[in-house]
Amino acid sequence: MITVLDAEVPARAPFSTIVEKGQSLTITDLGGNQAVDFLAYDAADHGKRYSAATTIAAQRNIFLTTGSVLRTQEGTPLMTLTADTCGRHDTIGGACSKESNTLRYGQHTRFQHACVENFLIEGARWGLGKRDLVSNVNWYMNVPVETDGTLGIVDGISAPGLLVRLRAETDTLVLVSNCPQLNNPCNGFDPTPVRITVTEGGAR
Repeated sequence: MITVLDAEVPARAPFSTIVEKGQSLTITDLGGNQAVDFLAYDAADHGKRYSAATTIAAQRNIFLTTGSVLRTQEGTPLMTLTADTCGRHDTIGGACSKESNTLRYGQHTRFQHACVENFLIEGARWGLGKRDLVSNVNWYMNVPVETDGTLGIVDGISAPGLLVRLRAETDTLVLVSNCPQLNNPCNGFDPTPVRITVTEGGAR
């Protein structure tokens, strides 16, 4: 395997890169219990993007784990989850924003940086704007759904060194927000860095 990219994304920071077809993207939770918000787009056509609804319908499961395929709204595969040492990841919790923080936790949180802002900052580098943001993946975030349909954001199930690895099925632009949330347990109330690597080699 050849390492194409190796970066540590600081706590609360955004990140983006293009993962070429056949390459693998690995996200490692360095400190444990750190949510990583994630969006994916066809690098050649940003109108083709990760669709939570299509992905969930195709696999008949709201959680992601090894074997899950991230699909566009047309059903085209973008990335396949080939390794997962955590076991379950969220597709429905969404991304925190200044507005949602204010609604959920009070006006005193409005100044806090949030994932939507991270996505907008990083997306602007690729010509993306607010209208291009869609429902995202939350790697490592624990959002259980009860039998009555209620859900909540609770203590994470990740630990230091756990990872997810995704193989690109087409050249894929990925946007990452290393979640800055301080008001719920998704980061253990203490955001920490994550490591992102891109590798290639072996069968494509």
